[in-house]
Amino acid sequence: MFRINLALICLFLFVQCLVVKASEIKVGADRPELYLPLMKGKKVGLVVNHTSQAEGAHLVDFLRDRKVDVAKIFAPEHGFRGDVSAGGKVDDGVDAKTGIPVLSLYGENKKPTAEHMNGLDLMVFDIQDVGCRFYTYISTLHLVMEACAEHRVPLVVLDRPNPNGDYVAGPILKEGFESFVGMDPIPLVHGCTVGELAQMINGEGWLENGVKCELTVIPVKNYDHTMSYSLPIAPSPNLPNDLSVRLYPSLCFFEATSVSVGRGTRFPFQVLGGLKPELGDFEFTPRSIPGVAVSPLNNDKKCYGVDLRSIKDAPEFTLKYFLDFYNKYENKEEFLTSERWLNLLAGTDLLIMQIRNGVAEDEIVKSWQPGLEAYKNIRAKYLLYPDFE
Repeated sequence: MFRINLALICLFLFVQCLVVKASEIKVGADRPELYLPLMKGKKVGLVVNHTSQAEGAHLVDFLRDRKVDVAKIFAPEHGFRGDVSAGGKVDDGVDAKTGIPVLSLYGENKKPTAEHMNGLDLMVFDIQDVGCRFYTYISTLHLVMEACAEHRVPLVVLDRPNPNGDYVAGPILKEGFESFVGMDPIPLVHGCTVGELAQMINGEGWLENGVKCELTVIPVKNYDHTMSYSLPIAPSPNLPNDLSVRLYPSLCFFEATSVSVGRGTRFPFQVLGGLKPELGDFEFTPRSIPGVAVSPLNNDKKCYGVDLRSIKDAPEFTLKYFLDFYNKYENKEEFLTSERWLNLLAGTDLLIMQIRNGVAEDEIVKSWQPGLEAYKNIRAKYLLYPDFE
């Protein structure tokens, strides 16, 4: 009895320790004593969006209040204010509050041009990521690093926790499948913070022509990869809560199918449904919502499927949902509407081949392991925080 009680006490203390540590997390932006000296007397460019908060204020306002010369703002997918739908064009403009030019990195240019970089002494990247290769903020990071290297502008990354940073999973991006939803040879769930990933991109020579940028990472305080982290601000319009963020790695493949993930509802990336009643008992109807792209295949049409909101602990990346729906369609062309898009999201064409050949999920997962083990060895060199293993 004593041993059992002692074990329970130890477990309780361990959990309490994690809670205390999590409550004391300070993201890079909340550690100005480490980065303000680097900005003194410099013309600064900011790659930011609505998640870029420092001590309760937007980073742009926070820095201007501290007399930092913010010369240009660079806006990624979803825009500077985070209100543009997935895939929607982000236009150049001017920030109404400050008069600072806002330059789009999700329109004609995804990489800062020579004109963009002209006159800058320092670039700062501060955007909340969710730890998936196809979430495009890290592609923006890659291209910003490349521009900084080419134009000899130092880069400061203000790091933030990864809400899916407690594991590594999925296929490794295969050569020939590079795109804006996958630029580097990393797994679908990469297990890095943005700062760690920046160090890896630099250190492994993944930038074009092997160039390297002058990089400084302002680390998160009191964070490690075993922690669960609840995002204080929704990182994009269709990831409104912790459940959607945790399910996102497993559900994003449905973007290449006729099945809705709930875009155009109050519960995106928390449901699945298509137009066939036999797909499930749960019903929902996607509608056009400002800032949200809804597939024309199911917009304003009743969908039938499953409600995943009752899940208490969202699983790590799994093919279960995708395989379940794939097998419910007798005509596979009704299900998979863009094989090319699926291959780009997966980073390989092997996955769809395995699925079509009836390979079981555990065998598919097993086939990823050699690549994941090699990746983990690379990843270990660039970790800034205690790992989950």
